[in-house]
Amino acid sequence: MSKILKMRESDMSWQEPVLEALPPEIQDMVRRLPLSLRQGLEEIQIRENRPFMVYGHGRDYFVCEDGSICAHADQAYHISQDDTRKILQLISDYSIYAFDEEIRNGYLTLKGGHRVGMAGKIVLDNGSIRTMKYINSFNIRISREVIGAADKVMPFLITDKDICHTLVLSPPQMGKTTLLRDIARKISDGFHGFTGRKVGIVDERSEIAGCWHGLPQRKVGIRTDVLDSCPKAAGIMMMIRSMSPKVILTDEIGKEEDAAAIQETLNAGIKIITSAHAANLEDACNRLFLSRLLKTRIFDRIAVLGDSLGVGTLEQVYAGKDYKQLLCRPVR
Repeated sequence: MSKILKMRESDMSWQEPVLEALPPEIQDMVRRLPLSLRQGLEEIQIRENRPFMVYGHGRDYFVCEDGSICAHADQAYHISQDDTRKILQLISDYSIYAFDEEIRNGYLTLKGGHRVGMAGKIVLDNGSIRTMKYINSFNIRISREVIGAADKVMPFLITDKDICHTLVLSPPQMGKTTLLRDIARKISDGFHGFTGRKVGIVDERSEIAGCWHGLPQRKVGIRTDVLDSCPKAAGIMMMIRSMSPKVILTDEIGKEEDAAAIQETLNAGIKIITSAHAANLEDACNRLFLSRLLKTRIFDRIAVLGDSLGVGTLEQVYAGKDYKQLLCRPVR
């Protein structure tokens, strides 16, 4: 089998679990999309009474009823109330109340690690979200793992066979989660010159490991344990107490309790690899929470992702103590 064909099969592996979450008519539209678009598809966007849209290759596309791409919104298939009701029934296995916790969180995970985000009317109870009703929008994010995505950054994260405390900075949709997942896999499995270590992933939004029914759907490593849908601060402490990891990996820190949990990780002698939203180091230093965290100099490495050479470009790596640049030029 040719390498290109293998890549195509891998690129299309999302279809079965994702299409099962859609009504037959919309399934057919997705199947008829141009092959090149389906191979690079990232999101399927469903909004009641509005045009059917998909996102891939860095842009949105309007989809016609025959699966072709439209130039204008008024030419596209418009999502009906019946469509959104059917999708809710399908993703909840016709038992919405059994998925009450997922609905409260605003998303659920499909087999294969693909995530369905939901929007509608929020119902509050004493200021906290109790549930969501009148759900009329869905955003299906297609999960793809890229084996080897971390190869470009690993030489900076391993020094003298030890692991650096690392912060990954990235704007949205620049491959941050894909990178973290592959870093976890490589540290957990080990590689030439490096013996695998126990990794604990605190996966608050079910994106890194893509757990479905508690089982990781992505390759996160043979020595990796996952706390799925667990708040980061609480999950970090649980990992420290119960699973004795050598490395804890989590995504998108942004709260004071996250910083406190990270400090506890360091106090326990455990390595931390995490990420945050920021366009670059300067942007991070201008954000209140991140600037305070960076001033503590707890990170040995700060890696920045962007798209100067395409999505997932490693734009720069800094030494965390003095911000010395360690990368000569961007690599992808």
